[in-house]
Amino acid sequence: MTRGNEDSRRKRNRCFQYIAGGIILQTIIIVLFVVFVMRIKTPKVRLDSVAVDSLTANSSPSSPSFKVQINALVTVKNKNFGHYKFEGSKVTFSYKGTAVGEGTIAKAKAKAKRTKKINVTVSLNSNKVSSHSQLSSDLSSGNLTLTAYAKLDGKVHLFKVIKKKKSANLNCTVQVDTKAKVVHVLTCK
Repeated sequence: MTRGNEDSRRKRNRCFQYIAGGIILQTIIIVLFVVFVMRIKTPKVRLDSVAVDSLTANSSPSSPSFKVQINALVTVKNKNFGHYKFEGSKVTFSYKGTAVGEGTIAKAKAKAKRTKKINVTVSLNSNKVSSHSQLSSDLSSGNLTLTAYAKLDGKVHLFKVIKKKKSANLNCTVQVDTKAKVVHVLTCK
């Protein structure tokens, strides 16, 4: 009888060990899933390329001015395991802090682990730039430096259950060569 009790006690202990091992293994899997998959990152918004469609510039000291038509490719890189759905927004181009043009980024969705590409056409002009600025010297040198800014507000949707608000910012510097009518420097933060 003691032999039978000892065997059944050993079987019960082994069963408890298997159950405890299974619980520990499931806990480790859940923790790894939460740490690596459920971590929601802010999507990255950048100007991928900027092409000058048309450019007219007047570098006279009395009335410097420019009119530029550009075609910009805005990319939204989503590194999450869920899609990023963002509202429509505006990308603003400015010269020395003064807005010179605005383009529209349409409402869209960047799929999980993908990059969404959006074409934006913007007309820029120097009407709002003060006459006492450095515009004449910049146009004479052939380098027109512009900054672009946009903020995309949206939500990352994970498994159609979890929704987390995320805002992505675009902050880029564009240097336009007014003589060759091309963009020769494009940097984004």
